[in-house]
Amino acid sequence: MKKLFFPFLLTLLISANSLLAQEKVRYQDDVQTIKKYDKMFAPPANPIVFVGSSSIRKWDDLERTFASYVAMNRGVGGAVTTDIIHFAKELIFDYQPRQVVIYVGENDLPEGASADTVFSRFQQLYSLVRAQLPRVPIEYISLKPSPSRVQYMKTAAEANALIKAFLAKEPNTHFIDVFPLMLDKQGQPRPELFLADMLHMNAKGYAIWRKALLPHLTKPSSK
Repeated sequence: MKKLFFPFLLTLLISANSLLAQEKVRYQDDVQTIKKYDKMFAPPANPIVFVGSSSIRKWDDLERTFASYVAMNRGVGGAVTTDIIHFAKELIFDYQPRQVVIYVGENDLPEGASADTVFSRFQQLYSLVRAQLPRVPIEYISLKPSPSRVQYMKTAAEANALIKAFLAKEPNTHFIDVFPLMLDKQGQPRPELFLADMLHMNAKGYAIWRKALLPHLTKPSSK
């Protein structure tokens, strides 16, 4: 029986490791495309790096909107928190940013993540960034209430509350709470802020984010 069991166990372990490896390289092509772009067009020194999922990636005029702040868009469409953790070096640390703006966690919800899981993953990401960039301001944009994901609103609100309470005790950080700003008087998501897919935002949605973020962004040094 033992002779049969151990090869079976070894096969399970190899399969598990293979699955983990596949998960880790998710979005590898997207990140490689970003790095190829960096070789063609040298990134600015010490920018504000905006990183996260498609709500960052699809902010098409982000770099123009925050041109005076020298901002860079390094979002990856579809990314969950663990993807940003895995590619933190390529998407954040390589640029030696003077400030980091993060939006991630919303895509974790349809994959079954609880509020505690979203919070735990955020803590891992935050700790990683803080360890590498101990004095750099970190801004976290709260999970937004997307009409197409209304079934996750309660979980999103709970995750936001956990992250907000955590960041309130951390130095040089801000929790940018866009959640209530994107609700109507009945407490429901405002469809006029979104594209037809009711997930990604239009210019009206991004205008809310811009207004909420501006007071917390740092201008580059005038050396």
